[in-house]
Amino acid sequence: MNDVRKPAVAGQFYASNASELATTVSTLLNEVEGQGGAPAAAPKALIAPHAGYIYSGPVAAIAYACLRPWRDQYSRVVLLGPCHRGPVRGMALSDADSFQTPVGEVPIDKQAVADLAGPGVEIADLPHQYEHSLEVHLPFLQAVLGSFSLIPVVVGDATPQQVAELLDKVWGGDETLVVISSDLSHYQRYADAKVMDAETCAAIENFDYASIDHDHACGATPVGGLLIAAKRHGLDVMTLDLRNSADTAGDGNVVVGYGAWVLS
Repeated sequence: MNDVRKPAVAGQFYASNASELATTVSTLLNEVEGQGGAPAAAPKALIAPHAGYIYSGPVAAIAYACLRPWRDQYSRVVLLGPCHRGPVRGMALSDADSFQTPVGEVPIDKQAVADLAGPGVEIADLPHQYEHSLEVHLPFLQAVLGSFSLIPVVVGDATPQQVAELLDKVWGGDETLVVISSDLSHYQRYADAKVMDAETCAAIENFDYASIDHDHACGATPVGGLLIAAKRHGLDVMTLDLRNSADTAGDGNVVVGYGAWVLS
């Protein structure tokens, strides 16, 4: 029996109709083509936001568009994001066979999930059932990469060091892409958000994970884990975009920050 994790936020964060969703993602990717600069080497990792597409879609698209020249090399994606739907002890992997979006199913790398499970890393479907921080990235990945397997990780009260250890276990080679899902500052006034998000951007560029707390980024822990692992592996980081919801579709009274980074 194929155990499928059904989409939880289709029709809310993005379109539930397959044709409409495919058109939206394609349009977002095409509109940002060439923006943000291009990495000199194939990306190993991305940091991208996870809000509704009307708000963070243009920023996420800049991250995913930079994969296009190398799309054929990737066959596996390690996707980590913070929990929003209840506490998670450590990190949670899914026991599903696949994750579904309106445009199709993405198979889970079941062997990797089994190998990763252990102290601080549980296999539990409940944290994944309604979690949007991973789900909203899948239509972009499906559009850019086509076919790939997935290792989905919801990050709870783990430490950045624990996240880095997990990433090291599945780092792989050119076939493996790491995607970290995180928005930035939440519900600040526009000017305050600009300052906070600039601080977070500088910390990411300097691999200064200790300076990024959960007020600066809801995915501070997975971001920190990536920065630790990326520094160990000698990667460089490049900022592609830094905006907030007032720059895309909201007003400036209370905003949420978004950024896109590529590590190669």
